[in-house]
Amino acid sequence: LGMFSELKFPVPWGHVAAKAWGPSDGHPVLCLHGWLDNANTFDKLIPLLPRDCYYVAMDFSGHGLSSHRPAGSPYHFLDYVTDVRRVAAALQWRRFTLMGHSMGKMKTSLNAQLFSFSYCFISPQFCFLYPEMVDKLILLENLGFLLAPEDTEAWLKSKRMVIDRLLSLEAKQQTHKARSPEAALQRLLEANRHLTAEGGAILLQRGATETPTG
Repeated sequence: LGMFSELKFPVPWGHVAAKAWGPSDGHPVLCLHGWLDNANTFDKLIPLLPRDCYYVAMDFSGHGLSSHRPAGSPYHFLDYVTDVRRVAAALQWRRFTLMGHSMGKMKTSLNAQLFSFSYCFISPQFCFLYPEMVDKLILLENLGFLLAPEDTEAWLKSKRMVIDRLLSLEAKQQTHKARSPEAALQRLLEANRHLTAEGGAILLQRGATETPTG
C-alpha cells in the first residue's frame, strides 16, 4: 500500500485530483483531508490499513493538485460536499466507506461553534445528505454533524436538491440552441409566466445573441 497512483476527475472549472492506493476492485474508501491540507494527509496512514480496500484520497478544489475555482468564487461548505458527490460519480461508486479528517478548528463562542459545525464537517454532511451511498463513516479528529431537530428535514431537502440539480445540469452538457426570435420569446414567456410579451422582448434584446442560424 505504499505505492499509489494519481487520478484526475474533470469538473467544469478544471479537475479534481486524487491519489489511490490498493486494488481497484477492493472495497471502496473515499478519504477527505482537513482544512488547508491535501491528499498527502493520508500518506502515512494508508499503508497501515487493511490491504483489501481501494483508498482514494481526493484534493478538494483549491487544494493540492486540484484546480482552483474561478477567481472571486467562494469556497462554501456545500461546494466541498458537491466535490465529493462528483468524485463518487466519476468513480461510479454507488456505496462506499467515507473517511474524513478534521476540516477546521473549534471556536470558543457558541455562535462560532455553530458556524464551524455547519461549515467544516464535510464527511458527516455528505452522509446526512446521501445516507444510501455510505456504508461506514470514519472520523479522524472530527465531530458529527449537528442540526436542530426542527431544521433537519428542510435542510436535507433543500441542500440535496441543490446538489442533484447542479450535477444533473453538468451531466447534460448541452450546447446552446439557436432559435428564431419568435421561438426564443415563446420559451422565455413559458419559463416566466409573469412576463408580458413586451417585457420578454425587451429582455431578449440584451439576453440573447444573434447567430447565422437563429
